Amino acid sequence: MLKNNNVQTFSEENYLKVIHHLSFQAEEKISPTSISTALDNSPASVVDMIKKLVDKKLIQYEKSKGVRLTEKGKKIALQIVRRHRLWEVFLLEKLEYSWDVVHDIAEQLEHVQHPELTDRLDKFLDFPEYDPHGDPIPKSTGEMPTTVNTLLTEVSIGKTCRVAAVKDTSPIFLQYLQQLSVNIGTKIKVLDRIPFDGSMVIQIGKDITTTVSQKFGDSLLVD
Repeated sequence: MLKNNNVQTFSEENYLKVIHHLSFQAEEKISPTSISTALDNSPASVVDMIKKLVDKKLIQYEKSKGVRLTEKGKKIALQIVRRHRLWEVFLLEKLEYSWDVVHDIAEQLEHVQHPELTDRLDKFLDFPEYDPHGDPIPKSTGEMPTTVNTLLTEVSIGKTCRVAAVKDTSPIFLQYLQQLSVNIGTKIKVLDRIPFDGSMVIQIGKDITTTVSQKFGDSLLVD
């Protein structure tokens, strides 16, 4: 039986998505070791998958330059990201799941490759631009909405900002944000910064004043 190189396995899709993610995170080349760490897979299995993806012309790999997505690979990776983030919106808005659990469920749903399903889901949700964590949702053309890159730790004392996205989407951090009544769109005013450890005194909305760690501030993107 002939292999269909136009269909990716779940594992192949996960690799493409992680490589796409690392392309925005990595300051240097994307190495097999960085992929192994991101996926918690053995180095040997990563090397095997790299060979498969190269054969499918979805990535390029040179030891000196690392791993890079081809145009075909990038297009598929963006489709996976789009499906994942649309499913997160659906789970939160239509099925009323909390934002700390939608990621894990969407990890399973993102692999549904039925033609037209993603476009129908996008239309049903009225074409959202951002997922529940503030990450941009790629359009069907591959275009991305504007992203925010300012961290809460970069906001000057006395300034008020709005939470635009969450960098740390781990359930434990999202649950902590819920305890503080922090969500996408929440206004935060920086009242003071403590030089000793970089912690911050902030006002959340109108009623809550608290001290948060530098790690907290580095985990929120604001505008």
